[in-house]
Amino acid sequence: MKREDLTEKLLDIKREKGWTWKHIQAEIGGLSPILITAACMGQMKLPKAQAKKAAELFGLTESEERMLNEAPYRGSIPQMPPTDPLIYRFYELVMVYGTTWKELIQEDFGDGIMSAIDFNMTMEREPNNKGDRVKMNLSGKFLPYKYYDNEEGVPDYGFKEP
Repeated sequence: MKREDLTEKLLDIKREKGWTWKHIQAEIGGLSPILITAACMGQMKLPKAQAKKAAELFGLTESEERMLNEAPYRGSIPQMPPTDPLIYRFYELVMVYGTTWKELIQEDFGDGIMSAIDFNMTMEREPNNKGDRVKMNLSGKFLPYKYYDNEEGVPDYGFKEP
């Protein structure tokens, strides 16, 4: 079985049982709700204890349980730009604000990137009388570029200089 087949199986069971992601997250527990959902969608690995709970919840085989504990091939968007309207909005955010985010991050932190591995993300519903809003918080560790073959007096990393 391929990882994408397991994802389809999990989605079929979720649909048949009438479960919500909140129900699934509560049953598996131990991790961020976003990470649990991403693992069920084939994009993240579950630790063994959570893979076991997921296997029990979904009635999976031992092989499928082990698959949930394997590092997946990430990147599930089948075409770029994405055609799903919700996913496209994130793509659009990067197209419009990407260079701005880059400039502001590098101005404050230096020459580097924001990690998507050492990373936290939360999402919540924000009530608003004009229509509820989706509030997302992304927090990634700043990783400066390492400067190599640098001479004396040249910094080793691209942290912002005083």
